[in-house]
Amino acid sequence: MREITATVLENKRIADEVYSLTFAADDEIAVRPGQFVMIGVGGYPLRRPIAVCKSEGERITVCYRLKGDGTRSLARDYKMGEKLSVLLPLGNGFYVKDTEKKVALVGGGVGIFPLISVIRAYSKSKELYAYMGFRNRAAFCMEYDLAQTKKIAVATDDGSLGFHGTAVQAFMREYDEVRPDVVLSCGPVPMLRALKEAMKGRNVPVYVSLEERMGCGIGACLVCVCEKTNGAHARVCKDGPVFEIGDVVL
Repeated sequence: MREITATVLENKRIADEVYSLTFAADDEIAVRPGQFVMIGVGGYPLRRPIAVCKSEGERITVCYRLKGDGTRSLARDYKMGEKLSVLLPLGNGFYVKDTEKKVALVGGGVGIFPLISVIRAYSKSKELYAYMGFRNRAAFCMEYDLAQTKKIAVATDDGSLGFHGTAVQAFMREYDEVRPDVVLSCGPVPMLRALKEAMKGRNVPVYVSLEERMGCGIGACLVCVCEKTNGAHARVCKDGPVFEIGDVVL
């Protein structure tokens, strides 16, 4: 983990209330799929945790949804050439074993963005099947990256694009056809709960990236503690954000 002063290269709207921010570090930084950064926004005491979407040498892209004053300030005030204080790379990301050839990706909302980093890392070496859920057509984005998978299924809550329903429902409709060796997922807790229930008894490993409020991003403040099924607790920022789905209480 390092703290750097990065230079904003691009900060643009890519969907309804969703922005893509690309910044440059002072040298090349290795980031694993599923890791995240903590970005300092001027005037706000806490950094914002945002998943890495793309990592290409010195250039790193993150995507974020406008949610509060901090993210609105990030979208409004940080244009090309502005400086950002960034902690990175943080957390434990997704690992796909050599024996896991067919990988299903199930994402919802901003949870699609850490899965984009998986697509970029494994699209040439694995069979990737993407099931991505959005609120509606206006929220759909990352079409080019999603097209790098063997198959993509888009689901929307209102049926305005693709399958009318959730990403989990779209995935389970095709589960018997795909028969994945592993499932990787990120999204809102209700979606992860539905996935956990749907995968019971199928003897396929499922790994989920949890979305939690964070204070420090390095495991010191304990703001992002989650409960584990064995009664213990874990820090999402330091011990996660990726966990085996059966190990955490959702």
